[in-house]
Amino acid sequence: VQLQACGGGLVQPGGSLRLSCAAPGFRFSSFAMSWLRQAPGKGVEWISDIMNDDKTAYADSVKGRFTISRDNAKNTVYLQMNSLKPEDTAVYFCAADRYGVGASESVYDYDYWGQGTLVTVSS
Repeated sequence: VQLQACGGGLVQPGGSLRLSCAAPGFRFSSFAMSWLRQAPGKGVEWISDIMNDDKTAYADSVKGRFTISRDNAKNTVYLQMNSLKPEDTAVYFCAADRYGVGASESVYDYDYWGQGTLVTVSS
């Protein structure tokens, strides 16, 4: 199963982007979905989850600026990113977790990953 993240690009500080992640080929509605990111030269950072009951969680670094949502009919998870900062520059990944572990940066806690989409915040 290959998740397909898209929507990245170059945006100025203070701008917005909406990432999407299509997740075909498995029972999407029963999985927790997550967004993680990896900035240049840094490790993977968990940033948000949405559970199969639509409960959400966010890292402190993005709380109040990013919003995760899901559309089970389209097997898609979204990440609306507002008030972007240069430190948000990273490759963003979506991941699926059948057990709803939550807030994990361990690859072993996820069943499926996307290929990543680059977000660059710069003037």
